[in-house]
Amino acid sequence: MDVLKEAFLSVFGEPIIDTLKILPLLFIAYLIMEWLEKKASAKMERALAKIGRGGPVIGSLLGCVPQCGFSGASANLFTAGIITEGTLIAVFLSTSDEAVVLLLSSMAPFAVIGKLILAKIIIGIIAGYSVDLINKKRKIKKVHVDMCRDCGCEESGGIFKPAFKHTLKVGLFIFIVNMVLFNVASLLGEEFINNILLSGSFFQPFITGLVGLIPNCAVSAAITKLYVDGALSFGSAVAGLCSGAGVGLAVLFKANPIKKENLRIVATLYIVAVASGILLNLLGI
Repeated sequence: MDVLKEAFLSVFGEPIIDTLKILPLLFIAYLIMEWLEKKASAKMERALAKIGRGGPVIGSLLGCVPQCGFSGASANLFTAGIITEGTLIAVFLSTSDEAVVLLLSSMAPFAVIGKLILAKIIIGIIAGYSVDLINKKRKIKKVHVDMCRDCGCEESGGIFKPAFKHTLKVGLFIFIVNMVLFNVASLLGEEFINNILLSGSFFQPFITGLVGLIPNCAVSAAITKLYVDGALSFGSAVAGLCSGAGVGLAVLFKANPIKKENLRIVATLYIVAVASGILLNLLGI
């Protein structure tokens, strides 16, 4: 029994402790996030729908607010022709999904969180207006649309239940990431992990930008965790978090029948995210 206990602790002990440390703060952060979504989500969507050609600025500012459903709602607004493609791109780029919540629960300095949010807002605004300047053919038409369709923000039951579910889901994934990184580093050394992630390499943003396109909150959690642990540079983390649009891409492909348009948006997200990450790395930010 002692041997089994020792083996269990050697594999799972430290990852469990590291994960348990952040769960209380993670739950509090999700409570705040759920409260924002319940109280402000509909107002944010209406504001975005009314803003017209000024959408990239408003979209970037609203997109950076930590909540789950706004990127999905924005995809529906775009499909209905209520917002421009540039506005949608701005929302997608500024959305951080689980990143801000995880940084808060990890007690990251506010300067780091502010730097991430500011970088994503600026990237979203510049890219959004650039896309609208290039793509002037799409006309904005006012039609009725269910702005919360497929975004998951209509879930009832108050804020405690969804916050608890989010905490368990993301906490489990963080534990898996902790366990894999800890045991791989113990067996093969940290240099092996750095080589896989191309640490210090010019090409790292290409990898994180590609991973970020996976429409799952666990991806943004993993990218943020790797950044907090020092395995990713700031620019590489930004690349992954800019290409990661939460549920937005999944809703876009489901709601918008124009597949070429959807693929163009994905390509734009990836190119902008990677270019931004490379630039931030070159500037040493």
